[in-house]
Amino acid sequence: MSNEQNSSEQDYRDVVLEAVRDRDTFHQVTLSRPRGGAKWRKISVRPVVVKGRRRLQFSYFGEKQALHKNCDPEEALERLRGLMSGTYRQIHVQTSTRDLHVRLSRKGRPHVTEGKPSRPDRAPETAHDRRKERPLAAGRPDRFLQALGVMTPEGEVRASMQGKFRQINEFLDIVGHTVADADRPGGIVRLADCGCGKAYLTFAAYHYLNDIRSIPTRVVGIDVNEDLIEDVRGLRDELGWDHLEFRVSSIRDFRPEEPPEVVLSLHACDTATDEAIARGVRWSSRVILAAPCCQHELHDRIEARLFRPLLRHGILRQRLADLLTDCFRALALRIMGYSTDVIEFVDPEATAKNLMIRAEAGPEPGHPSFVREYRELKQFWKVTPAIEQLLGEPFQRLVRE
Repeated sequence: MSNEQNSSEQDYRDVVLEAVRDRDTFHQVTLSRPRGGAKWRKISVRPVVVKGRRRLQFSYFGEKQALHKNCDPEEALERLRGLMSGTYRQIHVQTSTRDLHVRLSRKGRPHVTEGKPSRPDRAPETAHDRRKERPLAAGRPDRFLQALGVMTPEGEVRASMQGKFRQINEFLDIVGHTVADADRPGGIVRLADCGCGKAYLTFAAYHYLNDIRSIPTRVVGIDVNEDLIEDVRGLRDELGWDHLEFRVSSIRDFRPEEPPEVVLSLHACDTATDEAIARGVRWSSRVILAAPCCQHELHDRIEARLFRPLLRHGILRQRLADLLTDCFRALALRIMGYSTDVIEFVDPEATAKNLMIRAEAGPEPGHPSFVREYRELKQFWKVTPAIEQLLGEPFQRLVRE
C-alpha cells in the first residue's frame, strides 16, 4: 500500500536529495520519461566507492550509447537537483527502508507516493564494477519457476532450462525499465498481454511486478486458442494468483473492463502485432511492448528497381520486408505521441534473436519530421501498411497530404 504525499516542486526535490544523502540506506535514483528534446532516455545515480572514497555515479542511457561519470557527493547533489527541473517526468528512489515515486504532470505538477522497499534489508551496493543483478535470482527457490519446470525444489536452475531462465530475466529487465515505474492511477498497474499463447512471460510479468517489486498489478492474457487458455488457467489456479485473468478472444474483439496502462504483444504472428499496437494506442496505454514474430504483410508487395538484386532472393526479401514492417510500426507510434525505440529481444522458443518495439507515451502527436519520414517511406515502396489502416482516422488525419 503506498502513501500519497502532497508536495510542492521544491518539496519533492528536497525529499529525493534527503534520501540520496543517507549513506546507510540509499541504493539508487532513476530519472525516466524525458520530455521532448532530452538527450538521454534515462539517468540513474548510485553510490560507489573509488579508491576508498564514497562518490555518486551518474549513468546516462541513450538509444545507442551509455555514459558513466563519478562525482563527489556535493557536486553530485547539485547536478541531481538540476536534473530534477522538469526534464524527466518520472523519478524512482530506492532505499533499504522505502521506495519513493515522483511523477510530474504535463504542467510540471509533482505527485509523490511512497511504497514498500524494492531492496529491503540490504546494505547499498558500492562496488565500482558491480555484477548485474537478475530480476529472478538463481539459487533461491521460486515457486513460479518451479511450477514452470525451470527450477528444482532446491532452487537450482535445471541445466536444460538455462536458456529459458536467462531469457525470462532479459524480458523482466525490459519490464523493469519501462513498466515498474509506470503511472498508477489508484496505485494499480493494469497490463494486457495480447496473443499470450503459453503465457509464461505473462506469468513472469505478473510475478515480478506483484511479488518482487511489490507493485499491485492486474494482468489479463488473451488468445484465440481455447486449449492453451484452459492450460494456463490451470497453472494460474495452481499458483493461486487471483489477479491474473485469461480470456479466449481475438485482439480486435477484446474489450477490457478498464483500459490497460501496459500492453504486451510477444511473438504475435503477422498483423496481430499491428492489431495489438493499434489497440494500445486507442486505449491510450502508457507503455506498449511488441516483439513481432512471423510477418508476411509486405513480403509480396515491396518492389523497387534499385533493390532488385536483393529482392530476387527469397530470404533477403523476407528480412527486408520484416525490417520495413517494423520501421513503419515504430514511425506510426512516434507520430501518435510515443517515444519509441527498437531493441534486440530474445525469443524464448528459439536461439535466434529478434526485435522488440518499445514505446512510452509522452511526446506530442504529429511531429512533422516523423510524418515526413513516414510519407516518404510509403511513397518509395508504394505500400500502405496494416498499422495505418488499424490506427484509423486519427492517424490518417495526421499523415494526410
